[in-house]
Amino acid sequence: MELFADHGFIPSCTQGRAMLRLSLIRRSTRFSRPVISSIALLSAAALIAQSTPPKYDVQTETKMKGSVEEVKMPPTAKGIVHLLLKTDTDTADVYLCPKSFLDDMGVAFDKGDQITLTGSKIKQGDAELILAREVVRGTDSLVLRDAKGNPVWG
Repeated sequence: MELFADHGFIPSCTQGRAMLRLSLIRRSTRFSRPVISSIALLSAAALIAQSTPPKYDVQTETKMKGSVEEVKMPPTAKGIVHLLLKTDTDTADVYLCPKSFLDDMGVAFDKGDQITLTGSKIKQGDAELILAREVVRGTDSLVLRDAKGNPVWG
């Protein structure tokens, strides 16, 4: 009030309450910004952790031969193509590569294709996956990862 009185302006009671509310809002905003930022940061970290691609493990590398039972195409070009591969003893979920990489290579898989693959058996959550390193169909070979398991797509 004194500040305004110095300038010849004395606020009424309602103006004083409005200024008090504005001051409280500014204080609560100063407090809530770091809290909201922290929550957003933690949420983003959790999403990144969930969407982290599985890691190839050369120690669990195996060869499999079987028939493609199903091709699971992702909704986007950056999504990962999966195959369900029926072997003599099991059905495996095979993690191939981004759809865009298959498109660039001019490769498509169909139900019933007979393939041989080299890949790493890994666990992601409760699911077991095979990360394919190389897939052979007939005389065609598709290399998806180098010898250390690093993806060859960009």
